[in-house]
Amino acid sequence: MKIYDSKDIRNVCLVGHGGSGKTSLVETMLFNAGQTNRAGKVNDGNTVSDYLQEEIQRHLSISATVIPVEHAGVKINVLDTPGYSDFIGEVLSALRVVETGIMLLSAVDGVEVQAEIIWDIMEEKQLPRIVFINKLDRENARPAQVLDDLRAMYPGVRFAQMQIPVGQEDSFSGVINILGDIPAEHQDEAEILRETLAESVAEADDALLEKYLEGERLTEAELVQATGKALAARMVVPVLFGSVEKNIGVRELAQFIADKVQAPQPAAEKSALVFKTLADPFLGKMTFFRVYGGSFTSDAPIYNATRETEEKVGQLFYLRGKTQDNTPKVQPGDICVVAKLQETKTGDSLSAKDKPVILPGIDFPEPTLPVYVRPKNKGDEDKVGASLARLADEDPTIRISKNTETKQLILTGIGEMQLDVVSEKLLRKFGVAVEMETPRVPYRETIRKAVKEVQGKHKKQSGGHGQYGDVWIHMEPNPGVEFEFKEKIFGGSVPRNFFPAVEKGLREAVAEGFLAGYPMTGVSFTLYDGSYHSVDSSEMAFKLAAIMAFKKGIEQANPVLLEPIVEVEIKTPDTFTGDVIGDLNTKRGRVLGMEPQGKSQVIKAQAPQSEMMRYSIDLKSITQGRGSFTSKFLGYEEMPAKLCEDLVKKLKALQEK
Repeated sequence: MKIYDSKDIRNVCLVGHGGSGKTSLVETMLFNAGQTNRAGKVNDGNTVSDYLQEEIQRHLSISATVIPVEHAGVKINVLDTPGYSDFIGEVLSALRVVETGIMLLSAVDGVEVQAEIIWDIMEEKQLPRIVFINKLDRENARPAQVLDDLRAMYPGVRFAQMQIPVGQEDSFSGVINILGDIPAEHQDEAEILRETLAESVAEADDALLEKYLEGERLTEAELVQATGKALAARMVVPVLFGSVEKNIGVRELAQFIADKVQAPQPAAEKSALVFKTLADPFLGKMTFFRVYGGSFTSDAPIYNATRETEEKVGQLFYLRGKTQDNTPKVQPGDICVVAKLQETKTGDSLSAKDKPVILPGIDFPEPTLPVYVRPKNKGDEDKVGASLARLADEDPTIRISKNTETKQLILTGIGEMQLDVVSEKLLRKFGVAVEMETPRVPYRETIRKAVKEVQGKHKKQSGGHGQYGDVWIHMEPNPGVEFEFKEKIFGGSVPRNFFPAVEKGLREAVAEGFLAGYPMTGVSFTLYDGSYHSVDSSEMAFKLAAIMAFKKGIEQANPVLLEPIVEVEIKTPDTFTGDVIGDLNTKRGRVLGMEPQGKSQVIKAQAPQSEMMRYSIDLKSITQGRGSFTSKFLGYEEMPAKLCEDLVKKLKALQEK
């Protein structure tokens, strides 16, 4: 592939709900450009864009791919993104490095959930948009209704219909550009659309606006130029039509991109942003970056300004699916790949070492669905951790942590399908088979009653030196403090050098818990009396005596289970507010308040962590995929007595198995 100047590059991102035709559109564009011999099909598993094994098996996109398409002397970097919410991180990465988003909508299904969500993201990012209404050849296709729905949903947006569809459903045969040769029978409709377009785009150019306001007709050339300016300024959203499957309207879309989408504007300083990382079993780590200023060359070191480190670089290349196309140089505005960078991660900035530039990164959503990951084969524990770390480099929307209390390796993701894909990748890429299940909740234990005096006496005689330790301890609740040890010994009944052994014994006992094996918290111990033997007493004897005192006294101290409480912030469309609150009530949640945010409500609440482990799935179901939430640990609260009793029975039964 030749090296293109910035003015001849277009960067666009295909977005939309799953099944709207994004990957098929890329295939047809490649075929039309003569870059493939035939257009692959998603269901056949032979598309250029969806080449990962997990994508072929599922017949859907999982990873964002960069597909360079050459059209009319222009290089269009098409970023094909997944349409399922679990892979929203891939969409956010791709949107960060393009000049324009292209929203695909089905003429049959209209504006679906994921399309709504991504539209709001593009609006927030102030990204220019084009709408392509696909599947006009299908039964029940209703393109005019879809456009009406868009206008009703987004009343402040100027949607400009750029084409007239010819026929509908089985009879759909083509599109007529309103800025072109118009057949006589479509002249009236085209004139109305042309006038609407002129009204929408004239403001993009002061001279044209003056001409338009004076009632003069804008020429076709003027409208073409103004449409490009208005698109870049987000004053208009052009709407185009087609059938990807029948290859109708696809060439027109490619030409529209080439003519109207803004070319990258090179930055003054050499700079690039890493927006994607891929762990390849053969090539190693592949780093995708968009160049903003200056040029990058093969075999020349790259400076990572984010991490303040220099990376060795081998061959730069473009990637079209699985196909590599080496290049000696990458110009500003273009998108490129390099293999085997050691320190560089997604979101990092690359620049010249003497003039470091750090670009704004990528804001990824916090993952909220945790699972406990364990290897199916013994001895693979370390391998699982190392392999997950490599996949976390590839996908910034997963988190890996080790729960020190439950000793479980926790993987947190966006949704179930994403976690299933991680499991499959672990097996395919690294040969590690794992099982995933709901994590254990890190409960705690405490006491509710003081025990004034309890004795622990360890005495053993077995020839030679014996063992002797004797302690009297007072224990009491001490909320807000993990553990406290004090001593009030008078007259040397327990020598000072044995105090640390007593404390150590109590700390070990507290860590083991009493009711269900969970660590105890909020307890204060006071050593106030005891006795010792000048020969047989030892640190071990006093440690064991302290443990005995703990076990004897704890039964009298009214032990209870504490459960972790999380603070949640839930964003939901107004329509689902009642359902979300009702569901929180069933989860023993406490709603603290609500505040409006655009068309949504933000609900603030507190709930037991045990009830929120699968909340990501529940909320998606309640809000039809439109809701989102964040949570953070708040503290511990006593469990209701009946629930505590049931849980202790259940946990003891599991321990006895």
